[in-house]
Amino acid sequence: MHISDGVLSSSVIIVGFVITLVLLMITLRCSMKQSDVKEQIPKLSVMAGAFFVASLIHIPVPPTSVHLILNGLMGVVLGVLSYPAIFIGLTLQAVLFQHGGFTTIGINTMNMGIPALLAYGIFKIGYQKGIPLVLIGAISGGLAVFISVIFLAMSLITTGEEFIDIARLIAITHVPIVIIEAIVTGSVVAFLAKVKPELLPIDMER
Repeated sequence: MHISDGVLSSSVIIVGFVITLVLLMITLRCSMKQSDVKEQIPKLSVMAGAFFVASLIHIPVPPTSVHLILNGLMGVVLGVLSYPAIFIGLTLQAVLFQHGGFTTIGINTMNMGIPALLAYGIFKIGYQKGIPLVLIGAISGGLAVFISVIFLAMSLITTGEEFIDIARLIAITHVPIVIIEAIVTGSVVAFLAKVKPELLPIDMER
């Protein structure tokens, strides 16, 4: 899921950075309007740490590898702040462990961050429609990874047709990850709803 340096074309890299910078400004501004960002720092730190660790545990599937992403869970818990949190996590991974790349931080953040924002929107809409939390949590978690895989494949294919086979392999190998993330996100959402509902974008008095 992390694209390394030297893989993508310069145009794709530039587009990734431009979109990420714009979304960072928008999400931070929206977050400041919704609440005091300082109050969200502890929650942001915990979720960014979980994303950081989960992404470092690799299962090799030559010529690539797969790992948990947790971007759907981050979207559900952090809302619009999930995008900055993913950006921070990817930057630290690149600096500390050379995981991913420096030139691809923008596109990698976009590929994982936009699905996280979509997961947040899906979760809120599902909750308003009365869908059980565990189910809407699972849907949000699974869809976030599924969309990330699509974005990743598009990034590779846009760079060159020689990446079509790799993109297809990545899509196939991430099917189990989609299922696992759906289960994990649904379970965590159900747990938080019982012990710490204020961490979720829900109104327990409804």
